[in-house]
Amino acid sequence: MGYTALYRKLRPSRFADVIGQEHIVKTLVNQIESGRVTHAYLFCGTRGTGKTSTAKIFAKAVNCMDLRDGEPCGECEVCRNINEGRNFNVVELDAASNNSVDDVRKIIDEVQYTPTEGNYKVYIIDEVHMLSASAFNALLKTLEEPPKSVIFILATTDPQKIPVTILSRCQRFDFRRITSNDIYNALKEYMTAEKVDIEDEALEYISSVADGGMRDALSILDQCISFFYGEKITLENVLELVGSVDKSVFFEFTDALDSLDSKKVMEIIDDIVLKGRDIGQFVSELILHLRNVTVLSAIGLDSAISDFTKETKEKYISQGNKIYKEKLIDYINRFSLLQTQIKYSSNPRILLEVCCIKICNPLSDDSNTIGSMMGKIAELEKKISIGVISSAVQQLSPIADTPQKIIKEKAVPDDVRNVIENWNKVAERFEAFNQGVLIKVSPRNLEDKFLYIVCNTKGHYDRVCDIKDDIENALEDIFEKKFDIMPIKKEDYDEKSLEHYGSKDDTIDDTEITKESFGSISDDITFE
Repeated sequence: MGYTALYRKLRPSRFADVIGQEHIVKTLVNQIESGRVTHAYLFCGTRGTGKTSTAKIFAKAVNCMDLRDGEPCGECEVCRNINEGRNFNVVELDAASNNSVDDVRKIIDEVQYTPTEGNYKVYIIDEVHMLSASAFNALLKTLEEPPKSVIFILATTDPQKIPVTILSRCQRFDFRRITSNDIYNALKEYMTAEKVDIEDEALEYISSVADGGMRDALSILDQCISFFYGEKITLENVLELVGSVDKSVFFEFTDALDSLDSKKVMEIIDDIVLKGRDIGQFVSELILHLRNVTVLSAIGLDSAISDFTKETKEKYISQGNKIYKEKLIDYINRFSLLQTQIKYSSNPRILLEVCCIKICNPLSDDSNTIGSMMGKIAELEKKISIGVISSAVQQLSPIADTPQKIIKEKAVPDDVRNVIENWNKVAERFEAFNQGVLIKVSPRNLEDKFLYIVCNTKGHYDRVCDIKDDIENALEDIFEKKFDIMPIKKEDYDEKSLEHYGSKDDTIDDTEITKESFGSISDDITFE
């Protein structure tokens, strides 16, 4: 017989062997012992958490001829046949490749027959969310009212894709991610039984990189055993095979980012590339490292949230206490975005280097996050401490060499009268539209500090208000005096004129001279 992969060879055969799913195992064992087995179950969870293995154990337990405290004996004929795949009463169906309505109809036809051995026919449908809509509809009635001797176990990694009509007819069990400690203890036990010489640090790393899936951990371990056959497997061996780097690099890399040491950061990236490590894997693990630093420094050493050793926790907390939380969060956001960009890049190294250069040179970074702003402050403090800012200020001396802005004198009433007489020069400074507006308004003075721009219509008034600053600049440029202009509606100006002189200014509407100066432009500009 050929070689059997570890994840198949070490698949649990009893409920007691299922790792990290005690809440599910206890419920199923109690149902079996009390005779409260239902007709449909839904097993949900990420890959490698034991869904299919638990389903097979359950199928053996409900058919076992010598049940022991809810556990299948593994020795009777029914158990042996199920273990060897020779029992026709336990049917496994992969919905990813058998997802049509015809495949479901075959099941519907088969459930009418009683089991040939044992008590139940058990249908295990893996990745059930891959069934088509018509296949789900065909399964619905049978799933609701199957024959008494039939049990359906539906397994999926994506339960939200399953119709609610199916969900409501199943008992749902959510499989948790297996903790790193549980995976490590299981791998340690397996390797002792297999007589494989492997370092504890290597097992710890495999347990953490498996991301809660036992099958992933066993697959990595299987690959390491094959590659380093006959040798002692070290952490460096595992890192080389996985394409990752030692955890100490992440502490060093994060410290370099915090101290804005771009040279050190580039050296670490160069070393990673030379060793053949994968940039995408490095960024992914860096994000996880930054998350650990942020979370552990926030919750403290005594928290039971994480499954790290005490020494590892202390390292994370120590680094987290040296770096502002806002900066750590900013790093996570930046590298998470980078992780997405790397997937579509032919040269991820360049993207990583550019991202790091921006972090290490915050003054040239155009982002305005709190983390980046704190980085800019830190960079300025650093430059001040080494005298870069002060020396730059000294280079601006002497002050006398700096061009001084010339302050223009305030205009007096005679200057205002000069403007009124030469208003056409001001209007000429503007483009056609604004020029047409200015030749239809009247500059006036009431012997105060203002040059009034009297407007006959609301449209003229609004436009003059919009270009008020431009008019003042034109006046200052032409007459070399600073004028305070006041746009005003004609009716308001008449009231002021009446208060000042006891009569209205009857010359305001006389614009014939100005019109002659500018031709027919004014005839094209009308405001109601």
